[in-house]
This record gives sequence, C-alpha cells and structure tokens, in this order.
Amino acid sequence: MEYYLMHNEKKVALISLDVDTGVILRINKLFEEALLPCGVGVRNAHPDRAALNEWWIDRSIPASRSGIERALEEMNISSTKMLLSRCFGLSLSDQYWICPKGSTLSWHEVNFFENDFSEDIGDILIGKRKDSKNLDFRSPDNTSDGALKKRWKIVNGKRCLLKSGSNPFRQQPFNEVIASKIAKRLNIPHVEYDVVWDGGEPYSICEDFIDKETELVSAWRIMKTGKRDNATSLYRHYVNCCGKLGVDIVPAIDRMIVLDYIIANEDRHLNNFGLVRNAYSMEWLGAAPIYDSGSSLGFDKTERMINLEAEIECKPFKKGHEEQLKLVSSFDWIDFDSLLGIEHEITSVLSETDGLESEARREAIVQLVLRRIGRLKEFAGQHKPQEDRPEEDVTENLAKAYKE
Repeated sequence: MEYYLMHNEKKVALISLDVDTGVILRINKLFEEALLPCGVGVRNAHPDRAALNEWWIDRSIPASRSGIERALEEMNISSTKMLLSRCFGLSLSDQYWICPKGSTLSWHEVNFFENDFSEDIGDILIGKRKDSKNLDFRSPDNTSDGALKKRWKIVNGKRCLLKSGSNPFRQQPFNEVIASKIAKRLNIPHVEYDVVWDGGEPYSICEDFIDKETELVSAWRIMKTGKRDNATSLYRHYVNCCGKLGVDIVPAIDRMIVLDYIIANEDRHLNNFGLVRNAYSMEWLGAAPIYDSGSSLGFDKTERMINLEAEIECKPFKKGHEEQLKLVSSFDWIDFDSLLGIEHEITSVLSETDGLESEARREAIVQLVLRRIGRLKEFAGQHKPQEDRPEEDVTENLAKAYKE
C-alpha cells in the first residue's frame, strides 16, 4: 500500500509499505530531503531505504517488552510492527506520520498533541483486558519503546507517560523520583517524576516534555548523521555530530554522566537521551532534559549486592562508571553542599513503596548514594584532563539491543 511519509503538514516521501511486516518496500518519490528522519542519507537523489526501514521499525514496540506476547494475542495480531500503520505511525515524541495515498487526513486532525487518543492499547499493554473486537487503535502506545510496561494517558489535559517497574522489587518508578530530586538539587535540567498506584502496582508518571512545536531526536539517530572511524570514541563521535548541528553538547553530557554516576545508572543507552529541535524551523534547541533513569540504585539487586556495589553496568560510552566519569570536562558547576541531607529525601521516597522495600534495602540504597557522592567529590578535587580511548568504549550496539 502506498503512503506519504509526512512531517507535520509536509510530504517527505511517497513509500510503498507492507503493513503486515512493517517493511518499506520502495521509496517511490522524495519530496523534501531536509525533512527525512535524522540519519537517513540520500545518494544520487535516492534515500537510503535500509536506513529508513531501520528508523521506521524502531518506532514499533520492542519484542522484549514485558507482557507483549499476551498483549498481541489479546489484540489478535502477530507482530508489534502491525500496530504502526493502525495509528498512522504517530508518536508523542516527534511529528512524523504516514498518510494513505488519496486520503484527505491532515496533521491537525490526527496528531496526539492536539487530539485525544484511545486508552484501549494502553490498557492491554499494562495487563488490563479489553474486548478485542472493539479496539480503538488510535494511540501513541503503538509507538512507545522500552522493555517495561508503559502507557500514555491524558491527565488534566496533559500528555503523561506511566511506566511500571520490574520484579522482584519494582523499584524503577521510585528511582525516577529520586533521580529527579538529585538533579533538581544540582540544577541539572530534568523531567519531574512522581509515583502513582494502579491495581496495586506502582508506576512512575511524568509529563511529556515534547509538545506540538518540538520533537526529540535520540543520540542514536544523531550519531547516524556522521561516520565514525576506529580512532574516534563513541563519546567524541557524539560530541562531533552535535557540533556539526550547532549544539555544544559537552556541558549537558557532563551533567548526565555525573548524575548517572551518583545513582549508579545501568541503562543510559543511546535511545534515552538526545537533542530537541523545533519541529517547524528544524532549529536544534539543545539537549533533552534528563529522563528515564529508573534502572539504577541497585534496582534488581539484593541489599548485599548493593552494599558491595556488585555487577553495576555502565552505559552509554564506557564499560565502567569510573572510566566514564573521566569524560567529564569540568566539575566546577557542582555544588556539593546542595546534596547535604539528600538521604532524608531518598528515605522518604522509598518509604512509599508499600512494603516493596525492606528497611535494610532502603538503608543500602541510601548508603550507595552517599558513598558515590563522596567518591565523586574526591574525583572532582583531583580532576585532570584524560585521554579518551576508544578501546575502553562499550562494545555492543546498545540502541539496537534495546529495540530487540
């Protein structure tokens, strides 16, 4: 079937799409090269179909999503990729969509920033059953990423994302709140989180920081705009790509790395940070605020492992948190006094877990943060410029792995 790939009101390309497999079979005509998704190149006036397919399929819910097999069975479909065309590929992160050739639909009629959307798909994705014969597929949940159960919901007129935790501790929603409190004390731009309960399960909730004038482009897509050679590290490649777009990203990365160090974040992959741009002028506005920090603070570990700081993974640039901390260009912006008493805020947040956290576990989490703040202070006092060596980079395709 033929669709126009659209960017808000403008035609980008005419494509032939297999709606069952989610594969773009052909790019029949290119209208505006400048509006192609970030990182999709053009050669001899022909867009890179493989790159466009990768971008398109990346919009689908990953097969690793918790409970997705049951959800697909409930919806009576075989693949999450089939959901893309049923909601015109619409998202609450950007302004791309597909319009059937011959249709009179307009952006202002269909987009989820200005129009209400169905809760049917969100209900199914978090485990609430629906009559599959009467499903309304008009939902941004069809294009949400990540492995945890999540859904979009309109709350008091605001587009809000709710996300669950994982067993055995279901700690991630509370970690989001703790991370935002630490970021606030350090004056790091961030998304504010709270915790809500639904059906006896905690969910983090935050307002969409993208609106009808802006869109989010992930670091993974930004890094697709340039070719990296073997002598260039992942960090330096990202800095270079942002620089070519007119964005000095170094201060924002400094702050992200520091916050991730304090909370022992294990999942800052290339799809949960990036840049924000104006969706009409295409002007790059700067780094996205920090969000999606739940997989931290020993979220899946026993208190003994938390106390030992055992098996803490590091992403997105280096294999270890200490090595990644060496990338920070300056620590002068940190007011360590602003972190005094943070243990009381952490304890307060974790006391709302309704029995999911033991007192010993809460204390282990508090002590983990305090230890890492102490080491960070020592590190900052001895800071010297370090050589960024690509052989110390993470070795797997973190963004791709996150999508599978």
